[in-house]
Amino acid sequence: MPRTRNTRLHTLLQEADWSGAQLATALRKLADEHAQRLTCDRSTVSRWLAGTTPRPPAPELLLQVLSRRLQRPVSAAEAGLSSAPATVLDLSWEADPLHRLTVLTRAEMDPRSRHTLHTGTYSLAVPDVWRSEQMPGAEPRQRPPRTTGRAGHAEAEEMRTMARVFAEAAQLHGPGHVRSALAAYLARDVTGYLHAPATENARHHLLIGAAQLALLLGGMSADGGAEALAQHYQHTAAQLAAEAGDAATFAIALRAMSTHAHDMGHHTTAVLHLAERAADSARAAGRTVGAYAQAQLAVMEAHHSGRAALDALAVAERLHEQAPSAAPGPFSHYPAASLHYQRAQMLATLGDTAGSARALATSLRLRDPTERQATALTRARLAESCLAQGHLDAALAHWQTFLDAYPVLHSSRVAHRLSAMRRLLHPHRRHHATAQLLARSAALR
Repeated sequence: MPRTRNTRLHTLLQEADWSGAQLATALRKLADEHAQRLTCDRSTVSRWLAGTTPRPPAPELLLQVLSRRLQRPVSAAEAGLSSAPATVLDLSWEADPLHRLTVLTRAEMDPRSRHTLHTGTYSLAVPDVWRSEQMPGAEPRQRPPRTTGRAGHAEAEEMRTMARVFAEAAQLHGPGHVRSALAAYLARDVTGYLHAPATENARHHLLIGAAQLALLLGGMSADGGAEALAQHYQHTAAQLAAEAGDAATFAIALRAMSTHAHDMGHHTTAVLHLAERAADSARAAGRTVGAYAQAQLAVMEAHHSGRAALDALAVAERLHEQAPSAAPGPFSHYPAASLHYQRAQMLATLGDTAGSARALATSLRLRDPTERQATALTRARLAESCLAQGHLDAALAHWQTFLDAYPVLHSSRVAHRLSAMRRLLHPHRRHHATAQLLARSAALR
């Protein structure tokens, strides 16, 4: 049968002021960024315009390059890609966040859909969404309630407890095996609570609990290398927090988006604006969240203005000193060790290697024993900093301790630090102690 011409894709190409060859070039460049293999040229684009359906991973990459070019999220439907995974799973950025959370977590339970979720493409257009997205205090969405079941403060308290449990388990053992349990809890319990009848006050707390659990799952997804999936959870969490009118969780969600983008190597002004928006939102959220947001702003500012970075860090330190003491928890407590870690990141970007190493050493000294993953990552970074300054013996001592903790941590981030250690020590492999350390690491995966 004759194919139907893809007029929607043609319209987007006109809006982007791109030829087929220019689109193909952008697609190949993006595929290289994500270490994906893509064969695409002008004739390939011509076939798509004629109605041929792009094969994976082309649909996801196509939406990404168009979103970047047009500076707005482009959905699969808008691009005429009715069979693209994003349409099957209905993960448009504008969708109702509860619907998106339901689709995401249920897809995680389905082996056929899970692969699609974990191989999506991170979108650099999404940070710009939050430059104009409404702030907390928006009118709640009207959703038809389920006819059975009722949710209230008991379920909200349960969600807060589970957030602490999942966060502690991820710190002690790494998020590798924890995230699937958290996804199942969200899919089977939390989405049900959010669909059930509830009082206005109870719904407020239920939305906050769901947003915080989604943020935890986003962080665990990023740790596992599922960057696009992490972005979906963070975006969903920010929308849920905005719907709840909770400035604290909203600021934390924006901060998480900025941190995630920074960790991926994106230091653009859009990501900086995201950190600024988080800091602005945190002004109504208390000193602890304010310090948390300002510290990330300092990290981002370091890529643009050293003076602004130091000013943001000074604000973070002042707020941290003034913050009331709070019980440990993933959304109620900002440890001093974490603040020093952000200081180290900022100083490293500004070129102060020695100052960064001192901040890492302070962070390591202040780490709580329950922060096993954070301690391992901090120690690995400190070892790298020591080596950069020519202190091989000190670096080896830190890496020895890092290897002690490694077997009990199921974390891709920790595994990446092991790979970095091997790469950095390779030029020193003839050194006796280095050779012993590398031999010990050879048994680890």
